[in-house]
Amino acid sequence: YVPNAGQDLKRLGYRTNEWDPDWRKYLESLRKKKPVIATGDLNVAHQEIDIANPKTNKRSAGFTIEERTEFDKWLKLGYTDTFRKFNPKKVQYSYWSARGDARARNVGWRLDYFIVSDEMMHAVVDSE
Repeated sequence: YVPNAGQDLKRLGYRTNEWDPDWRKYLESLRKKKPVIATGDLNVAHQEIDIANPKTNKRSAGFTIEERTEFDKWLKLGYTDTFRKFNPKKVQYSYWSARGDARARNVGWRLDYFIVSDEMMHAVVDSE
């Protein structure tokens, strides 16, 4: 579980200036020893396709440009979002609010990921 930016983005600075860089540094230290798989709730919808209402959520925790940029930095280090690699245009969510009948209306976010270091991608055959 990755901490989110919080209500009113109160923890956005912590998330993007401390947590994300520290986590990348930790994963890179592991990567020196072996390929890395990171999975779980990363609390970011990386691309507009990963959220039902991108235009109205630009300043919502989990979809700020700051959080998405931090995710980009991770991918640029040589990691791959396996779902998006195999499903570049597929709309699929992993989180729906408990309010407003969001799940029934499929108004969701894709916050859960399998991210692998690029040297391991040859072993990944699918990601749903």
